Order: sequence, then structure tokens, then C-alpha cells
Amino acid sequence: MNVNNFRKTIESVTPKGDLSWYIKWIASVFIIIGMMLTSLDVSLYPINLFFHLAGVSGWFVVGMLWHDRSLIVVNGIAMTIFLMGIIKHFFGGAY
Repeated sequence: MNVNNFRKTIESVTPKGDLSWYIKWIASVFIIIGMMLTSLDVSLYPINLFFHLAGVSGWFVVGMLWHDRSLIVVNGIAMTIFLMGIIKHFFGGAY
């Protein structure tokens, strides 16, 4: 396999420079920050949930823009899970 063939096999096929490109990278940064806050057990709970919620909401929007059902389903469920945790924290589980 020469280098040109290898380059073709790993070339990105997702849109670049459009609205979805910006949303997916910003959302990814939010998810990474949320994971760092969670794994470091920083006593800023539930701020980590808000970062995760912002990130998965962004990816949900990307799924809608791309008409990608798997992104819509996974991130829609993740949004619900993080919202349940936020509601539980502020309202004592009244959901």
C-alpha cells in the first residue's frame, strides 16, 4: 500500500467549515471538560452535569443537521439522563 492510497482511506468525509463543524468541536470540548470535572471529583457538582448536557445537546443538534439517527438517539437519551441528574440535585428527585 503506497502513501497516497493510505491517505485516501483515512480522509474525513464529514463536512468541514460549516455550522455542524463548529458545533461538533465546541460540543466535544464541553464533553471533555465535563469528563475532566467528573474524573477529578472536583467539588463543583453539578457543574460537570451542565458541561455534559451542553456537549451532548450540541451533538444532538449535529445529529439533526446530519440526519444521523444514531447521534440523535444516543445524545437525546444522554440529554435526558443529565437533565434527570440536574433536576434531582436541585429539586431532590422530584421528577
